[in-house]
Amino acid sequence: MKKIGSLMVFFGFFAIVLDFVNAVPRILAWIYNWGDGIAWAIKIGLIVIGAFLWLAGSRQDQAGTSGAE
Repeated sequence: MKKIGSLMVFFGFFAIVLDFVNAVPRILAWIYNWGDGIAWAIKIGLIVIGAFLWLAGSRQDQAGTSGAE
């Protein structure tokens, strides 16, 4: 889960940076079909959900290593 979460956070930040330099790749262009507000919601959602998955994976790793002592 940590790897998927990390990728989601990366792509969320990557999409925001590319939006500021007006270089949105074709794979991300579909999120702008609904307008800027929805596009921002999708990008921020990627970051928030990715961070949640990363944190959940970290806690799962900690729980798994604490019982192995």
